[in-house]
Amino acid sequence: MMQNVHLAPETDEDDLYSGYNDYNPTYDTEELENDTAFQQAVRTSHGRRPPITAKIPSTAVTRPVATGYGSKTSLASSMGRPMTGAIQDGVTRPMTAVRAAGFTKAALRGSAFDPLGQSRGPAPPLEAKNEDSPEEKIRQLEKKVNELVEESCIANSCGDLKLALEKAKDAGRKERILVRQREQVTTPENINLDLTYSVLLNLASQYSANEMYAEALTTFQVIVKNKMFSNAGRLKVNMGNIYLKQRNYSKAIKFYRMALDQIPSVHKEMRIKIMQNIGVTFIKTGQYSDAINSFEHIMSMAPNLKAGFNLILSYFAVGDRDKMKKAFQKLIAVPLEIDEDDKYISPSDDPHTNLVIEAIKNDRLRQMERERCVEVVKASQYVELANDLEINKAITYLRQKDFNQAVETLKMFEKKDSRVKSAAATNLSFLYYLENEFAQASSYADLAVNSDRYNPSALTNKGNTVFANGDYEKAAEFYKEALRNDSSCTEALYNIGLTYKRLNRLDEALDCFLKLHTILRNSAQVLYQIANVYELMEDPHQAIEWLMQLISVVPTDSRALSKLGELYDSEGDKSQAFQYYYESYRYFPSNIEVIEWLGAYYIDTQFCEKAIQYFERASLIQPTQVKWQLMVASCFRRSGNYQKALDTYKDIHRKFPENVECLRFLVRLCTDIGLKEVQEYATKLKRLEKMKEIREQRIKSGRDGSGGPRSRREGSASSDSGQNCSASSKGERLSAKLRALPGTNEPYESSSNKEIDASYVDPLGPQIERPKTAAKKRIDEDDFADEELGDDLLPE
Repeated sequence: MMQNVHLAPETDEDDLYSGYNDYNPTYDTEELENDTAFQQAVRTSHGRRPPITAKIPSTAVTRPVATGYGSKTSLASSMGRPMTGAIQDGVTRPMTAVRAAGFTKAALRGSAFDPLGQSRGPAPPLEAKNEDSPEEKIRQLEKKVNELVEESCIANSCGDLKLALEKAKDAGRKERILVRQREQVTTPENINLDLTYSVLLNLASQYSANEMYAEALTTFQVIVKNKMFSNAGRLKVNMGNIYLKQRNYSKAIKFYRMALDQIPSVHKEMRIKIMQNIGVTFIKTGQYSDAINSFEHIMSMAPNLKAGFNLILSYFAVGDRDKMKKAFQKLIAVPLEIDEDDKYISPSDDPHTNLVIEAIKNDRLRQMERERCVEVVKASQYVELANDLEINKAITYLRQKDFNQAVETLKMFEKKDSRVKSAAATNLSFLYYLENEFAQASSYADLAVNSDRYNPSALTNKGNTVFANGDYEKAAEFYKEALRNDSSCTEALYNIGLTYKRLNRLDEALDCFLKLHTILRNSAQVLYQIANVYELMEDPHQAIEWLMQLISVVPTDSRALSKLGELYDSEGDKSQAFQYYYESYRYFPSNIEVIEWLGAYYIDTQFCEKAIQYFERASLIQPTQVKWQLMVASCFRRSGNYQKALDTYKDIHRKFPENVECLRFLVRLCTDIGLKEVQEYATKLKRLEKMKEIREQRIKSGRDGSGGPRSRREGSASSDSGQNCSASSKGERLSAKLRALPGTNEPYESSSNKEIDASYVDPLGPQIERPKTAAKKRIDEDDFADEELGDDLLPE
C-alpha cells in the first residue's frame, strides 16, 4: 500500500499548486493486467458475485467498471478500501453480505398481519427468585439490620432503655456479618456505608442513654476516625456532652471547639448552640470572662432567652453592674413569640408549670410592667385607650376564671366617664346574673342604664333581672326599648318572645321568633321555640315540621328526637314515634322517659324479651327504684321464663324486703310451680299487709283528731289541687314522655343543668364587654354595642 502513497517533495512545501497533476494509480485501468491481486480475484471464486436482481436489493454491490480488455470488473473504492476477495499481505478479505438487513417481502409472504406479535403466545413466566443466592441473603440481612435499628429507636422513645441497647447491639452484630458477606461476594467499594454509620451512631446513643459513657465514647471514636464517613466530625458535640456529664470540663470544651471548627458557617443555628454549650461549660469551670465572650457573641448574632440570662449571671459573677443592665435590656428585647394575653395562661396541666406561672403572674416585675404600660398610655395622646386596657384586663381575668379580680377591676369604673361606666356596669351585671345574685345584677343594670340610656345591652340585662323577679310586663318594656335603640339586638328580640310565651300571648311570641328566624337561619334555639309555640297552640303538624328543621341543624340532639317521638305518639303514629325514640336512645341511652317508652312499646308489641334490656338499663340508672326491677321480672314472667322470673323476684325481695307487690308475685309463682317456700312468703305478705293497715288507721285517726276547720281547709286545698291537676292534664299529657326537655318559659341560668342539650351552641348567649383595639379620640356607644352583655333568656 505504501508504494501507492506519494509524499510531496520538501522543496515544494510552499507551492500552492503542488500535487495538481498527480493522480491515483487505482484508476489506472491500463495496469490492471499487471495487477497480481486483481488477476487472482478474477480467476478465483472470490471475484464472483451473485447476479443483481430487482427482487433482492443489495447494498454491498459496487458498480462494474469496464476495463481495457473489454471485461467488467469491480474496483476498489477511492479511499483505498481493498476490494472484496482481494488478497492483501497474504490474507484474503472475506466477502460481504449482499442481502439487505431487516425483513423482506419474501419473509412476510404467506403470513398474517401481526404488528404486535400476538400470534407468538404469552410471554414466558418470570424466573423464580432464588432465595439461596448470596445476593438475596445479603438483601434480607440488610433489611433485618434496618428493622433492628428502628426497633431500638422506638424502644428508646418509649423509655425502655435496656431493650433499646439490646436491639442496638444485635443490629451491630448483624451488620458486621453483613459486611463480611459483602466482601466475599462483591468488592469492598459496594459496602453500604450509610447503614454502617446509622448502626454505629444508634449504638453510641444507646450507650450514652444507659450511662455507659466509656463504651459510648469508644463507639463515637470509631465513627469520627473513619474518613469514609462524611460530616462525622460534628459528632464530637455528642462526645463533648458526655464529657460534660462526666464533669470533665476541659475535654468537653476541647471537643466542642473541635466540632465548631468542622461545622461550616452556613449552619448558623448549630454553631450558636455549640457556642452556648461552651459558655455553660466555662461557667461550670468558673471561667466567667470566657463565658461572657461566648454569650456576647451569641447575643450579637442570634439573641435568645437562655443566652441572655446566662450573660446576666456571668456579669453578676464578675460584679459588673453596668453591663448587667445592658444585658438585661438585650434580654427583654428578645421576642417571646407568645401572645400577650396567653403569656400567663398555663398551656398544660403540669403542676410545676402551673406553680411557675402562678409565681410570676403577679410578681413585682409583672406589677411594674402593668403600671408602666398604663402610665405610658395615659401620658400619650391616646388617653381613651387606658380605659380599654383596664377592661381588657378584666376580660383576661375572666378567661383565667378569676371572677373576683374581674369584678374588682370593673368596679374601678364606677367613677369614670358615663359611657365607660355603662360598659363596666353592664359586664358587672352580667357576672352577678350568672352567679344568681339578682339583686346585685339589678343594681349594676340600673347603673348601666342610668349612665347610658341608649345602650341596648344594658337595657337587655335590666329586662333579664326584672324577668327573674316575675314582672314579665315590665321586662317586655325594657326589651322593647332595647329594640327601639338597636333593631338588630337579637338578644332582646329572643327574650321578648320568651316573655310573650310566659304571658300566654302565643301569636306575638310566634311573630318574634319567626322574625328572629329570618336573621338567624340556623339557630337551634329559635327553631325549637317556634316548634314549642306551635305545640302550645295545639298545632302538632307545624310543630313536627319545625322540629324536623331543628334536627337537620343538630341531627344528634337526643331531646329534639325524643320530642319528635312524643308528638308522633300523640298523633297515633307508633312506627314513627319508635323510630325517633330509638334514635334518641342511641345518642343518649340514659334518658329514663325514653327508656320507659321503648320498654312499654316492646311489651305492647308482644316482644317482652327485647323490653328486658331497656328496663335493666333503667335499673342501673335508678338502682333505688324498685319498679324497674319489677318490670324486668314481669317481662321474664310474660315470656314464659318462670325460673328466671322467680330468681329475679327473690333478688328484689332481698334488696327491698318490704315491697308488697314483689311478695305477691312470689306467692303466686311459688304456688303455680309448687314450691315449699310459698308458706314463708305468704306469712311475710300477711304481716306486711297488716302493718300497712295499722299505719293507715293511725294516719286516719290523726286526721280526725286534728279539728274540723283545719281539715276542711285541707280538703278545700286538696280539691283545688285536684282541679288544678285536671286543668293541667293536657300539659302533662304533652310532656309526660319527656319531662327532661327544657321548660319553655323559664329564664336561662348558666349554673342550671337544665339546658336544651349539650349539642346546642348558644348564638344568643351572654356576651362580655370587649374594648376595641383601634385608637380613637373618644369611646362611643358603638364601641360596645355588639360586644356587650346580652344575657338572653333561654329555656331552662
